[in-house]
Amino acid sequence: MTHFGILCLGATGHLNTIFPLGHELQQREHRVTIFSAPDIQPKAQAAGFNFCNIYTAVDSRAVPNQPAQPEKLANITGINRTFQNFARYAETRLQNSTMIQEQDIEALLIDLSIFEGGTIADYLNLPYITICCILPFYQDPAIPPIATTWKYNPAWWAQLRNRVAYSLFNLMAQPVLQVISRYRQGWNLPAYTHPNDIFSKLAVITRHIPEFEFPRQLPPHFHFTGSFHESIARQPVGFPFERLNEKPLIYASMGTIQNRFDFVFYTIAEACTSLDVQLVISLGGGLEAQAFSNLPGNPLVVKYAPQLELLQRASLNITHAGLNTTLESLSYGVPMVAIPVTDDQPGVAARIAWTGTGELVKLSQLSVPKLRGAIERVLTEESYKQNAVRLQAVMRQTRGVNRAADIIEQAVSTRSPVIC
Repeated sequence: MTHFGILCLGATGHLNTIFPLGHELQQREHRVTIFSAPDIQPKAQAAGFNFCNIYTAVDSRAVPNQPAQPEKLANITGINRTFQNFARYAETRLQNSTMIQEQDIEALLIDLSIFEGGTIADYLNLPYITICCILPFYQDPAIPPIATTWKYNPAWWAQLRNRVAYSLFNLMAQPVLQVISRYRQGWNLPAYTHPNDIFSKLAVITRHIPEFEFPRQLPPHFHFTGSFHESIARQPVGFPFERLNEKPLIYASMGTIQNRFDFVFYTIAEACTSLDVQLVISLGGGLEAQAFSNLPGNPLVVKYAPQLELLQRASLNITHAGLNTTLESLSYGVPMVAIPVTDDQPGVAARIAWTGTGELVKLSQLSVPKLRGAIERVLTEESYKQNAVRLQAVMRQTRGVNRAADIIEQAVSTRSPVIC
């Protein structure tokens, strides 16, 4: 039996990845302790995990998952501010790393978004595995950065464009990378020479599938396990199922973090008014349903929704293109219209378009006619549904969380890279 520590962010999409994995390890008689922000403690303990607040004495402004403001999404100032906050997170977690040692942790599972996680593991001499709760941002000039909606293109000019974009990303990430570098030097650890060095050398687990990835070469210890969503991280949600009718169901959600843009929900409602469908909008907790009582077409609007249950009934999913929601949609063979906001969502949306499982509408170009056209195409052209069902069949052949746990156990027991 191994005592695993899981170092992760507290956002819903990250917990929906981490909790099923932790639960599977517990089923195999391992111990699991979650290291995260204090507001995650009730959720972690309700799910049966030990919990440790690794943000003790942190500046409270650094902890919450704050939504980006619309005017900040497309400018460098907003991105730089995000990295400044990440640097503060990193400083605090590095300062508090001995908490992990005090809990007698034997191995670490590190959320990819915890840039400094590998440094903590190296300092404590613990084996660690990288868990990709978002698209892996392993830098590869053959593909566009995950923060862009750029299409895959093997042409030389596209690879040059990608290299320039990665260089800009690395420049903006310097506040985080400098914190990590300072601690590695102070702890007499080898310096990182490339941003890809933050990934585990034993195993990297990503929950999507090769068929949903651009053509690329990854190191042999990268593992596509398939999605492993389940209800363990989700609170029970009441929903008026009796109000659903026989019309094709469109389920719309902009996630639980970047979901405070009311104009997006108004645009979605207006775009669906002329269609013979039933629209269900989940606000994800960011706004109150009462504020949307007069939306065009009178859609069913709720603060939260039982997403998995609704996706089983849906003909179309209008989504922010978070990786969790996207994989859940594909696991039920539901095509999508993606309206990405930030983080890796542009890259996920680009893959939705590339695989033909849906359409992409940029937030900066969102309008009723443009969105309505995308919705109509996905609903009426059979190829979108067929492609979604094709990937659904592929995902059903994966072992998901069971395969991930196998990889983790092998990596920890051998302390050697687990090769595909």
